[in-house]
Amino acid sequence: MTADNTPARLTATGAPRAGGAGRLGERVVSRIGYGAMQLRRNTGRDEAIALLRRVVELGVDHVDTAQFYGDGHVNGLIRDAFRPEDGVVVVSKVGGDPNPGGTVPVRPAQRPEQLRASVEDNLKSLGLDQIPVVNLRRMDIGPGLRAEGDQVVDLDDQLAVMTALRDEGKIGAIGLSSVTLDVLRRAVPAGIVCVQNAYSLVSRDDEEMLRLCAEERIAWVPFFPLGGALPGVPKVTDDPAVTAAARSLGCTPAQAGLAWLLYHAPNVLLIPGTANVAHLEANVAAGAITLDDTAMAALDAGRSPVRRR
Repeated sequence: MTADNTPARLTATGAPRAGGAGRLGERVVSRIGYGAMQLRRNTGRDEAIALLRRVVELGVDHVDTAQFYGDGHVNGLIRDAFRPEDGVVVVSKVGGDPNPGGTVPVRPAQRPEQLRASVEDNLKSLGLDQIPVVNLRRMDIGPGLRAEGDQVVDLDDQLAVMTALRDEGKIGAIGLSSVTLDVLRRAVPAGIVCVQNAYSLVSRDDEEMLRLCAEERIAWVPFFPLGGALPGVPKVTDDPAVTAAARSLGCTPAQAGLAWLLYHAPNVLLIPGTANVAHLEANVAAGAITLDDTAMAALDAGRSPVRRR
């Protein structure tokens, strides 16, 4: 597995970093992180807190969240579960607002004043003075919501408020989510540290963007790393090439798909999400899987076409 050459193998708690050490801007984090979105469906607070404490124990110190995950509920769990000495790098996102009671639990919030308000809401619910990284969740591409009407906002206007918030110390660094290659190229001068797009072993439309990120030392943080989260998005675990390779490796198809991502590019950071401790442990264990050239070739065969939505 290729990763940044750094001696920082351990987290602040002394645990080996899950999946090894990677770079998120100027920060060193575990290459296997944790996406907290599914905790919005977890009604048991004690259970959720216990899972987040297990995240730390497993050597995960990169956690992804958003104010619109359960209208601040998930951020509150993160605030109560993590301690400063855990050294967890919390990454949030703006560009959508909670939509309680709506068919979709998030609504577009792309205007500059909405981005600023969302950062303030995240700071309050997370109990932080500064959010280490905040992703600007554009709505240029799918899957999911698309911006319409007054929610179609020029990138420069959005980056202006994001850089202002960074200059004010309210956010540490800026990332992007759900963007096109052209948008990324325009944004690079602003100092982008990560990109989150839908991407997996079987959905690889963004190879050119991934290469640009590697050249610019920008972390590639795929959401839906196993696909299948929405209709029309193929599942890694359903692909015959992946299931056959997993049998040979002695792991699950999901673990094979996650391991492939780590090996595919050195700037990949993973944030698989779950509300189940056993699944969390299985995801972290994917970081210990060794893939040789034969295994990579077998997994590379598991490619399915995907259409932009």
